[in-house]
Amino acid sequence: MQLLEGKRILVTGGTGSLGKVLVRRLLTNKMGKPRKIIVFSRDEAKQHFMRLDYMQKRVSTDEVIYHSLDQILEFRIGDVRDFSSIAGALQDVEVVFNAAALKQVPTCEYFPYQAVMTNIIGPENIVRAIKELRLPVETVVGISTDKACKPVNVMGMTKAIQERIIIEANIRCPKTRFICVRYGNVLASRGSVIPLFHDQIRSGGPVTITTPEMTRFLLSLDQAVDTIFAAVKGAQPGETYIPHVPTARVIDIATALIGKRKIEITMTGIRPGEKLHEILVSEEERFRTVARGDFYAIAPILPELRSGKQIESPLQDEYSSAHDLMTLEQVVTLLRKQKLMLEDVIENGQELLR
Repeated sequence: MQLLEGKRILVTGGTGSLGKVLVRRLLTNKMGKPRKIIVFSRDEAKQHFMRLDYMQKRVSTDEVIYHSLDQILEFRIGDVRDFSSIAGALQDVEVVFNAAALKQVPTCEYFPYQAVMTNIIGPENIVRAIKELRLPVETVVGISTDKACKPVNVMGMTKAIQERIIIEANIRCPKTRFICVRYGNVLASRGSVIPLFHDQIRSGGPVTITTPEMTRFLLSLDQAVDTIFAAVKGAQPGETYIPHVPTARVIDIATALIGKRKIEITMTGIRPGEKLHEILVSEEERFRTVARGDFYAIAPILPELRSGKQIESPLQDEYSSAHDLMTLEQVVTLLRKQKLMLEDVIENGQELLR
């Protein structure tokens, strides 16, 4: 189904780890050939290098800098925190992927209001612009995290409120479909644990683990984008899509990456705001959650957005990273498949997303 054929698409946070992979996947035209993809972010350096990469040039030229508006891919400096900035970017846009976020847990703990500005005010600005300017946006996808489920840290709390803003927006802006996706730890994304472990191993150790019991969901950036595309295809207004993904102990990830190297693992204790186990569907949400292919769909919490039908075959338990853990051998296989073992990264000359 070519749902994005001829569409003008806005990707906020388009120069981040997920944003870059999302843009690359959009340019494959598997969801249809977009008329325009606008990469919206506040980081001019990342935009510059992303632009050069797509233009396949090594140096800056006037053509690269000034003629991007003539291309399918357009780069726009701006910030979701600034209403006028995001309102201008939304003009004539039909599909929005809101990937702009402050996502590192410790950073959000020490700068909580900055997290509020990006993760709450940002999506509210998108909704406000669509409503007040009567913009003909068809679909908005809010990109969330497992930390929004039963949140214990600032990042999760702000993302949980973002989800509520996106869901409630279906009432304020009934001509636009607002949906969410929620997923766990993305392998090798900027600021995640695998690049950290690689750096520690390269330096001869030690590799630092917060606690041996800690578990996490694991999926690739492409699987994250698969979840986004599945939501675009199948989600009803106010629904949240969640992928079926493997889970592992963080210590097993470290052990797999270390391999036969003589490198010590040390325990540092849980960081501020960190969870022992992550949850993608809570005990309270499971009654509104159904399996849908390779994904779960959570019906909106607001009754006005539900069809009124009884949810058949809801999830029987909360969906936690503590369940169905992979063995160490399975972790090694997964990391090799994703080419994330340190020797694979070196051999293939891959650049990890830092």
